[in-house]
Amino acid sequence: MAHGNRSKPPLQRTDDERERDREERARRRAGPAASESQDAPAAAAPAEPAGGTTEDSPAVVVPPAVQEPTEVQQPPPPVEEPAQIPPIPEPVEDPLALTSQSRPLPPERRDALLEQRRHRLRTGRPSLGRISSRGGANDGSRGGGRGGEQRLTRARAGALLALAVAIIFMWFLLSLFQPSAGSGHGRVIVEIPKGSSSSKIGSILARDGVVSSGFFFDVRALLAGKRSSLHSGRFQLKRDMSYSAAIDELSKPPPKVIAVKVVIPEGYTRHQISDLVAEDALTGDYLSQTKRSALLDPAHYGAPASTPDLEGFLFPATYDLAAGASVKRLVDEQLTAFRQRFTSADRRRARELHVTPYQLLTVASMIEREAQTEHDRPRIAAVIYNRLHEGIPLGIDATIYYAVEQQKGIATYTGELTESQLKIDSSYNTRTHKGLPPTPISNPGEASISAAAHPSHVPYLYYVAGADGCGEQVFSKTYAEFEKNVAAYDSAVKKNGGHPPVCKKK
Repeated sequence: MAHGNRSKPPLQRTDDERERDREERARRRAGPAASESQDAPAAAAPAEPAGGTTEDSPAVVVPPAVQEPTEVQQPPPPVEEPAQIPPIPEPVEDPLALTSQSRPLPPERRDALLEQRRHRLRTGRPSLGRISSRGGANDGSRGGGRGGEQRLTRARAGALLALAVAIIFMWFLLSLFQPSAGSGHGRVIVEIPKGSSSSKIGSILARDGVVSSGFFFDVRALLAGKRSSLHSGRFQLKRDMSYSAAIDELSKPPPKVIAVKVVIPEGYTRHQISDLVAEDALTGDYLSQTKRSALLDPAHYGAPASTPDLEGFLFPATYDLAAGASVKRLVDEQLTAFRQRFTSADRRRARELHVTPYQLLTVASMIEREAQTEHDRPRIAAVIYNRLHEGIPLGIDATIYYAVEQQKGIATYTGELTESQLKIDSSYNTRTHKGLPPTPISNPGEASISAAAHPSHVPYLYYVAGADGCGEQVFSKTYAEFEKNVAAYDSAVKKNGGHPPVCKKK
């Protein structure tokens, strides 16, 4: 910034004079109010050198021809006049006004503050906060950053909540409308009591495996407007049906008669058959109905009078019945089928083998549980008869399984026999008891009865499952051969990770 005409060399002045000049210039820049309050002392300052010396500074001789050019005669620049500066909008405070009320500022500091004010006016942005004495801005950046983080956290939480609601809603729709569900599989006979509500019907269907959820069944019936249209009675449905398919079936009147095929596999016991017929909606207690029957007396086949039930005489086959039929009808048909297939020829063969028909039936029941191929049935029969003739315990593990099932009161035991179970105190333990078990251990089919009546003419005393895992037994005459075959099987099991070997034949 120019400061007057500097063509003549400046005169020598004291430090006090220079300081007073600087203060004068500062007051002139500060505004008319500050300038008027300081005019008298500032004007008197240059007159002292002309009249003599002061008490605080040495006298300086000023030639009369030279007149000191001062800044007092120079008007302040228009741009710096306070009257030309528009007022700063609230809530911004004027740092110049604040500082002028406390103490004078150095010119450099005041220039910097004025430049900041001009910059804010040009950009149209008020300051974010009060200007500190050090020139820093207290704009609350930390508080603003913390608030931004909180807003971001709330936004993320809201997004996660919306996503969770969307997922739950989609799951609800998929569960309700089941876009991938079909018409079901298998067969289930369902009895719907009279007067059952839609929710009760849904619970029955879910219990029997017809639908996956009774609640969603009730909701679908409500949406379809068929809650009051569902019928009671006996229906033949399928497992894992869609809600719409089940609703359509129950919206029709139940059939007068539902024909069911009761399929009883060969080798099933009384307890296993009892569980099976319960799925076919037969009425009555199968176990109680197979204790005694007027159609067949086990004593006529050589059974002891203490024979507890009809195990062995309940012929396995497929029986056509009506849903809801009594289990007694099934038992009668089974006993009738046995009498038709166990002929007088079988009785005659029993006498030739020096056993009773009931004992021959017991041998057939063991063959049914032991043999996995048709070729092995007569050879297993030969081993049983040879060991009976030699007085050697049969050692057939199928009889021990039957003893464990009787002891536990279960239909089927599928675990591995433990050492204690192999020594179970039971008359069915053919490892510890010589001779045949007291009763048949299953209900054999016609092929096993024929094998028991016509055993192979072989000298075998031992057999063990083959190491190839294909189901055939390996037979031997001596115990040494048997031990070798057992070692081969154990090696195959170990090689297969402790599991029975898997057949690789095609």
